[in-house]
Amino acid sequence: MAIPDQVQRISRPVRRWAEEQGQAYDGGQDRPLGGFLGAMSVYTAAVAAGATVVRASGRELPTRIPLGDAVLLTVGTFRLARRIAKDPVTSPLRAPFARFDGASGEAELAEQVRAEHGWKHAVGELVTCPFCLAQWVGTAFVFSYVAAPRATRLAALTMTMVAGSDVLQFAYDALQSSVTGDDEEEDGTGGAEDADTAGRHSESA
Repeated sequence: MAIPDQVQRISRPVRRWAEEQGQAYDGGQDRPLGGFLGAMSVYTAAVAAGATVVRASGRELPTRIPLGDAVLLTVGTFRLARRIAKDPVTSPLRAPFARFDGASGEAELAEQVRAEHGWKHAVGELVTCPFCLAQWVGTAFVFSYVAAPRATRLAALTMTMVAGSDVLQFAYDALQSSVTGDDEEEDGTGGAEDADTAGRHSESA
């Protein structure tokens, strides 16, 4: 028996089992389990390749990471993951896999996955989900930190500064609204109160 025939004979029951498990899992929603499995494989291969490169370079893994560096990497991972998944500037990277669905917040977009199934759906869910991307971004930061800690600190510091700036922007907007009363004017209550006050003044005059 030829080798391709043997491979096909062995893989047929495995493929049938995988299809049965997929149907039992997705409940008719056609979840891209194959695409997710491919994403896991790519991630595993990338980690293995990174570990091989680090080992071949002779660099030693740090016995501990200073708290300041850990904070920088954590906040940098958060900010960069959201930048990739939500920022309007990075939308060309998501365009092949997602569809614009409006704004979801300050300088962030809401997008829907374009493909209904297959690996494109899996990639679409990955690139539009900051929680999912954090795993990849964090891993990249870790390998970069091992290979070039100074450069990585600067990159993480940049993202941390951006995250801090975002917090200050929201805080400033909230403070400005509380001082100027923009919230009351937007919901209509402030305008009504001003009209009543003006009417009372005219009557007393």
